[in-house]
Amino acid sequence: MKLNPLDYIKTAQQIIAGKTPEPSVYQALAQTDSKDVFAMMAGADLIRAAFFKNQVHLCTICNGKSGRCSEDCSFCSQSKFVKTDIDIYPLLGKAQLQKGAVQAADSPINRYSIVTSGKGLPKTEIRKIAEAVSELDQEKLSYCVSLGILEFEDFQVLKKAGVTRYHHNLETARSHFDQICTTHTFQERVDTIRAAKKAGLSICAGGLFGTGETDEQILEMALELKDLDVDAVPVNFLTAIKGTPLESKNFLTPLRCLKIISLFRYVLPQKDILICGGRMNNLKLLHPMIFHAGASGLMTGSYLTTKGNQLEDDLEMIRQLEFDVRP
Repeated sequence: MKLNPLDYIKTAQQIIAGKTPEPSVYQALAQTDSKDVFAMMAGADLIRAAFFKNQVHLCTICNGKSGRCSEDCSFCSQSKFVKTDIDIYPLLGKAQLQKGAVQAADSPINRYSIVTSGKGLPKTEIRKIAEAVSELDQEKLSYCVSLGILEFEDFQVLKKAGVTRYHHNLETARSHFDQICTTHTFQERVDTIRAAKKAGLSICAGGLFGTGETDEQILEMALELKDLDVDAVPVNFLTAIKGTPLESKNFLTPLRCLKIISLFRYVLPQKDILICGGRMNNLKLLHPMIFHAGASGLMTGSYLTTKGNQLEDDLEMIRQLEFDVRP
């Protein structure tokens, strides 16, 4: 099955009306040729505008604990199995964890997240992060944490402290997961998301693209996120870091990145799609088109071990596109 330009628009209109496409349509979307990406984007843009208007969600992160991770994720510069040139440090002190939030509270940023390396944090460190969040302004900002694989009781502690969202990426499709990580399972990640949901937290879960996944596996991952009913979907594009197993890989082009964003918008019409790591490096001159491909938000500022776009530059891009930051 091959879609023509009008098919993308018709599919988008049906999705806006509340209809779920047939599996064959999802497959056709995933198999869109690069020459047809702009036609695909036209439908994705319609869906985004219907559910999010021209408003952009902004989030930023704090790298609260860096390096010496016990896991062997092939893309990650923080794994203990690789030798990379990154800063390595234990959990930051309370004031350092709070610093970025205090700055973000007086900016248009909507959400602040504390992220730590490792499979999961010990309970003593979870309590320290909870204490840090509990003392922050709960009116000006929303708070998220990404602390790895935790237990239900840990999520209860975080929620009580004022954390409203838990970030935990699936990373890739279930069928591709063992190609990028062998020290824990895909199912452990799914179970963590379900435990966080059970504790009453909203969920931010997406993944990383450019690790060798196929079009079918990109769709597989999107459908799994749909089944999990996550609230926000961060889309990251591989930044190949020297010293990691994927340091010399380059599976992405700007058009492929836009296609991935658009596919996720068709599959997850009412979920925030946030463009995060690797967006400038991979989208290059097409970067401002992310919103017309279906994105409804982005991560601004630096990432965990790589530099990102600064807030002032992102705000200027949003202004030039005649979009607005979400209140």
